[in-house]
Amino acid sequence: MTAASHPQIVIVADAAALAQTAARRLVDRITNTNRAAVCLTGGSSPLGLYRLLAQDPWRGEVPWDRVHWFMGDDRFVPESDPLSNMAAAKRAFLDSVPVPPQNIHAVATDTDLQTAAHRYEDELKRFYGADRLDPARPLFDFVLMGLGPDGHTASLFPRSPALQESQRWVVGVPEAGMEPFVPRVTLTFPALASTHEMLFLVDNADKRQILGRVLAGEDLPAHRASAEGDLVWLIVQAAAPER
Repeated sequence: MTAASHPQIVIVADAAALAQTAARRLVDRITNTNRAAVCLTGGSSPLGLYRLLAQDPWRGEVPWDRVHWFMGDDRFVPESDPLSNMAAAKRAFLDSVPVPPQNIHAVATDTDLQTAAHRYEDELKRFYGADRLDPARPLFDFVLMGLGPDGHTASLFPRSPALQESQRWVVGVPEAGMEPFVPRVTLTFPALASTHEMLFLVDNADKRQILGRVLAGEDLPAHRASAEGDLVWLIVQAAAPER
């Protein structure tokens, strides 16, 4: 039985409670390890969490010198571009906390798309210390995920060839499945699944219909996501589908 078959569903009152709950889960995962790895997500859903991490008391609970921050996917644009997911994370919290610069792992955008994907995969492998993922030793401690209106997650869009990737850890996505229509670099399902906990954040009522389809088992990218450890959907009450 896989984690994907029986995810844990956690329903909270509102976006503020979602951010607080996510912060508690993240901090609990990373405080008792010598070196932690967190995979961030873009979009608006994690911004409340990110802002909390930059503020006390949460700021004081994160062992910043021991945590490495990666990005599950990013738009292939310079960090100076407003569309950059890593830039958004930096503005929300990474630029305001005492994290060593070498602990922030951004996708390079000074090359072509496919080279950037290979470089990021190489960076992940160097951090992991191996070329193959071992289910008994996950790459990440904590992976944050979002849910798009078409059921995509990370930059894994419906009908994309990237959905079938089983060997590569990172791929380039030349054509995004929805706006903004810019190329992307994304981790693949095997790399994202290599985590002690995967936490989906669903923070508004607009996601209720697509969330219902995903949780009902429709073959959408977000439904295909799995985790070696815990797979958790953290949902605000307004987005919770009827049961």
